[in-house]
Amino acid sequence: MSRFLLVHGAFHGAWCWYRLLAWLRAQGRRAEALDLPGHGRDRTPLEAVTLDAYVARVVQALDASPEPVVLVGHSMGGGVITQAAEARPQRLRALVYVAALLPRAGDTLLQLLQEVPVPEPAARMRLSEDRRRLWMNEPDLHARVYPDCRAEDAALAGLLLVEQATQPLLQPIRTTEAGFGRVPRVYVECRDDRAVPLALQRAMHARLPCRVETLATGHFPMLSMPERLGALLLEADARAG
Repeated sequence: MSRFLLVHGAFHGAWCWYRLLAWLRAQGRRAEALDLPGHGRDRTPLEAVTLDAYVARVVQALDASPEPVVLVGHSMGGGVITQAAEARPQRLRALVYVAALLPRAGDTLLQLLQEVPVPEPAARMRLSEDRRRLWMNEPDLHARVYPDCRAEDAALAGLLLVEQATQPLLQPIRTTEAGFGRVPRVYVECRDDRAVPLALQRAMHARLPCRVETLATGHFPMLSMPERLGALLLEADARAG
């Protein structure tokens, strides 16, 4: 049986998957989420947080057990799972992008984010003077960042969000058809997304075709509709067989 490995996006950690993890495990499926370096409970210092460090963490998790993996990336995590797929295509059953960045070879994640202007209601971010870190500058997380999520989940985010190193956003992605290109891909669009706008989601998966599913939700379906997202992950696993 496949296992599901969930990779979070910028500022977040493994904690953001807790509702989806509970649902998948209730279906009898093996599912786990990890903290990328410098996120969640991981205390890697900012200067050591790189895209390569992110990928090494995912590869370590892929190699920890022999089962084939459905590798799921949210938001910035899409770039991480793309590069991890290049390193371990043989370990993967499918890649699932959840409102995620889907880079081509040579793209940086920052380039993708700059393709489509983020609407004003989206979360505002601040860049440090040395340009090495970003942080959320949004006092009303529930209304502006997690509008279709429960108030308690927005409150949880307010406690657990961390600064985001900029280096992982600046390193070009390196992929080949023999590596990343051989792994089946699914893209889960989020129709009401304020962080990765739908126009950008569609531009990315038009350039790297995927099987596409659409959810009528904002940027965090793992919190707003975990059962529906979970059903799509089970379907992705079944179709990959």
